[in-house]
Order: sequence, then C-alpha cells, then structure tokens
Amino acid sequence: MTNAKRVCAECGATVFADAPQGICSVCLFRTGLASEDDKAFESTVARMLKDFGDYELLEEIGRGGQGVVFRARQKSLNRTVALKVIGLGEWATKAHLKRFRLEAEAAASLDHPGIVPIHEVGERDGSCYFSMKLVEGGQLDEVVRHEQMSIGRAVELIAKVSRTVHYAHEHGILHRDIKPGNILLDKTGEPHLTDFGLARLVESESTVTRTLEVLGTPSYMAPEQAVGNNAQLTSATDVYGLGAVLYQLLTGHPPFTGGTTYETIKLLLDTEPRQPRLLNPKIDRDLSTICLKCLEKDPQRRYSSSLALAEDLEHWLKHEPIRAPRTGIVTRGSKWVRRNPTTALLFALSLAFAATVGVIIWKSTSLPSPPSDGVAVLPFVDLSPAKDQEYFCDGISEEILGALAKVEGLRVVARTSSFSFKGKNADVTEIARKLNVQNILEGSHCRLQHGDRLSSARKQHDRQ
Repeated sequence: MTNAKRVCAECGATVFADAPQGICSVCLFRTGLASEDDKAFESTVARMLKDFGDYELLEEIGRGGQGVVFRARQKSLNRTVALKVIGLGEWATKAHLKRFRLEAEAAASLDHPGIVPIHEVGERDGSCYFSMKLVEGGQLDEVVRHEQMSIGRAVELIAKVSRTVHYAHEHGILHRDIKPGNILLDKTGEPHLTDFGLARLVESESTVTRTLEVLGTPSYMAPEQAVGNNAQLTSATDVYGLGAVLYQLLTGHPPFTGGTTYETIKLLLDTEPRQPRLLNPKIDRDLSTICLKCLEKDPQRRYSSSLALAEDLEHWLKHEPIRAPRTGIVTRGSKWVRRNPTTALLFALSLAFAATVGVIIWKSTSLPSPPSDGVAVLPFVDLSPAKDQEYFCDGISEEILGALAKVEGLRVVARTSSFSFKGKNADVTEIARKLNVQNILEGSHCRLQHGDRLSSARKQHDRQ
C-alpha cells in the first residue's frame, strides 16, 4: 500500500502522510538535537505543537532534562496553564515515557500549597504531557540573578521549602532534583516546588528507578546520587539539595562548580565545600554550621529529615540556639583522613617513627655528653623497583628531621649538611666524624606489589 505524500511544514520537503507532526525525519532529528539556545529550535517546536488538542501553546517558558514547559490556554475551561510536554515526542523511548509518567503521577498525588498542582495528565500523538497551575513570578535562579536576596529572606525561603519537601517525604516521594530552577516564586514571593521529573515512589520497584543512570543537576547533587547508586537514595538526598540551594543563596555560588560535569562531580566527591563565611563575611557561625551539615558527604551526618532542617533554620531566625553542633578541627581532620586513608597512614607512620627515634635519642642524651653529641638524619634510600619514590623518601627524612629539631637540648644537623651525603657511599663512621655527631639516622623505603613498606635502621657511632 502506498502512503499519500505531502510537504514538510518545516523545510518544504516531501513527506509521507503518516509522518509525525507532519515533519520530515531530518527536521525532527534536528529538533531533538538542537541546543537550548537555538532560536530556530524554539520556533520549530512552537509550530509543531501550536495546536495541541485542548491546549493552545502561547510561548515557551522553561526547559528541563525531560521536557519543555509552555504557557498555554486550555480551550475547554478558558484558563491559562503551564503545559509540560516531553521533549522528543514520538522519538522518546519507553523508558523516557515511563519516567515522565512517574513525574506526573508523583506530583499529582501531592496536595500542598507549596507544591505546584497538576491539573491533567495525558498523551497526544505519541507525546506525553501534563498541565499544571501557572505560577507567575519566575524561577528562583532568575529572581536572584536580577536582585540580591538578604540572608534572612534566603533562610526563611529555604525553611518553607524544607517543610514542603518533608510533606512529600511523608507521602513516600523523593524529589531528587532540588535546585533554584525548580523553585518558583509567586507574585507575593512565596516559594512553590515544581518539576518532580526525578521523583520516585519510595516503595516502587520500577526498573526506571533502579537504573545506574545518574539523574540530577551536578552542582546540587548529593554524593550518593553522583555515583549513580540510586538504591541508596533517601530523604537525606533531598536535604543535601536544600543545603546546596541555601549555600548558593548565601554565597552567590553553588557548593561545587567545575568546567565540566565530570569536574563538578569529582569536586563533589573528593573535596569539602568552602566555609560560607569565607565567601560572605555577613554569614554568622551558626548559619554556616547549618548549611555545612546539610552538605555532609555521609548521609547519616546530615539532618535526620528536612523537617529538622526547617526547625533549625527557624531557630536561627528567632535568634534561638541551633541544634547542629559546630564542626571543630578534630572533625575536619577526621574527614580528611577518611578521604585520604593511604596518605594519612604513611604520614602517621613517619611521625610515629620520628617520635620513637626522638625518645631514644632523648634518653641517650639525658646523660652527660660531650659538646659534640648530636644527631644527623640522612636522606632515606629509595629501594623501590621503579626507583620512583625519591620524593617520598626525602619527605620522610624531612618530617623526622623537623620533629627531632623540636626536642629541647638536642643538637640536630641542618638538612643542607646531612643531605650533602645523598647518593654517596660514604662510611657512616666517616659521616659522623665530618658532621661532628655521635648519632646517625638512616633508612630506606621499599614499595612492594601489595603495599608500602617502610624499613629503617638506626646506627650510633662513638667517635674516639
């Protein structure tokens, strides 16, 4: 059977009558790959969907990872709504459509003044869509881009959003993509949470939710989400997102921003966020503590719920004591050790070794000794097969030398003098004579296949 032919509405090429939206495959493909800033793409989408059943599309007002949002007029009820249509239309995979439906179902099941309500969910010509209340006012990121928000106002806003998120959690729904662009401010400045495009029913076993695909916006994404471990996402994931938005409102920057998505995620996983007070001196210690508690790498160290976060923010607003403990130097040090276990172990071994040697030498020098008594630390010898550990050997020697120099009453030969024998096969007795000391400390480092091993030997020489 032969299909009737007609002309593509976009480029004028001949297309078959059953072509989706009357657009040829080339133009439809270009539409799916076009950038967000491409004006031609915007006009193409508008023409493709101008007459969308009961909805007349007026203008594009937003774009997310899964779809495009239009200001539209619902003809049957003669009202203006926001209409979200999945971006790829008939080119979308079943997984895309399933995730999009989950978004609509999750949002439609919630009835809260801080959540944008869903009016209708449907499908037309292979395109899935839902209509929702149109919130006039703008996205939070756009609002703060044009006008500075006070610290008190930022805290009040996040406290309200936190209570909204807690309501969703009580109904078994995670948002998973909390960011400034998904918080809408109405004309009175009240926040409304939207775009549950990444939400999932906590009890659901959908294959969509168990995929290893990383979903979310990197700068506001929790570490457990960044590694794609969707099975371990909990309400603490949304607490992190709330903290990330608060951090940006307070400092003007998200906690982590790299040149690429990869760089942002690497920063997120490997580094701690800078103290907000360093970026904005007006932020007090308590508020900085609240913000950083939300951004803990370990979900169990964050607030136990978004409600607990809201309550602590409200305590701060009322000038009452907050519940979050301040982070001390010991806590920050332990975080560094957890992120760098190998380096920390080697550093601890070198310090312990230096302390042991220091005690031995201190005991030996506690007795009366001639003025020439002292110690010289020779550079450690690199015995690794690849001979690529010289920098590490020098570092250990310098650490030990520095520790011994702090022993009161102990004369320690300067690094310049002791390192002058590096690479020379001089006899230790001769070295002791030239440096005018009775104690020589030398050692070696051998990097083996199954780990690092540090070996050393202490030799004491009595000069006649």
